[in-house]
Amino acid sequence: QVQLVESGGGLVQPGGSLRLSCAASGFRVNAMGWYRQAPGKQRELVAAITSGGATNYADSVKGRFTISREDAKNTVYLQMNSLKPEDTAVYYCNTVLWGIHYWGQGTQVTVSS
Repeated sequence: QVQLVESGGGLVQPGGSLRLSCAASGFRVNAMGWYRQAPGKQRELVAAITSGGATNYADSVKGRFTISREDAKNTVYLQMNSLKPEDTAVYYCNTVLWGIHYWGQGTQVTVSS
């Protein structure tokens, strides 16, 4: 059964860093994405990585966030640097298998003084 288990969220001050992890089971990681959803807003794509390692980012996080994968551990990461209060959201790990979206449980990231 496909399962995505996220970790790494928490409270951080502006300018700080967090690394989110998404451990996948039931499949070998392929194209993966990180999404976030802030209160009152739609879920948005933050970063994505293909099976070949190509990446893309939302304009709001370019230069600050880095998505990566460690295939030996079947894990995808999101390194978040220079965090801003507007980055506060629930972050979700996502993959698509056979046209079906699978999601992690979500992890809260709060950027505040």
